[in-house]
Amino acid sequence: MLLYMSQPQEATSPPLHSVSVAGVVVREDGRLLAIRRADNGTWELPGGVLELTETPEAGVAREVREETGIHVEVDELTGVYKNTTRGIVALVFRCKPSGGTERTSSESTAVSWLTPDEVGDRMSEVYAIRLLDALDGNGPHVRSHDGKHLIPAG
Repeated sequence: MLLYMSQPQEATSPPLHSVSVAGVVVREDGRLLAIRRADNGTWELPGGVLELTETPEAGVAREVREETGIHVEVDELTGVYKNTTRGIVALVFRCKPSGGTERTSSESTAVSWLTPDEVGDRMSEVYAIRLLDALDGNGPHVRSHDGKHLIPAG
């Protein structure tokens, strides 16, 4: 196997993927931190592209702070999600708020603490499932979607 992998690749290009990180920030009262994105108006988890030199945990803390003003302690990986249309792999971590004050940013037009029911009402299925997966304690979950709908495993 190693011999095969060390051979020069033929004329095909390797698949290109982007790695993003997102934080499911859970307050003591069970409410979940969400943002309304400035670019498309959808409600999602705070998060974004992982920078080349940072760890996933550092990336989550940075993205949540940049988009919401909230500082977090990163607890655990709760899911890995792939957008098969855009080639984005998202690592989602459960987090605890540890300071800061809610504020919007150039990437968010609203910041809100939602109940699990409100998550289902405001977010599309492919984003709501990430928050709900983080709450069930059975992770990490691995799921794929096409940008609009979950793709059944298998």
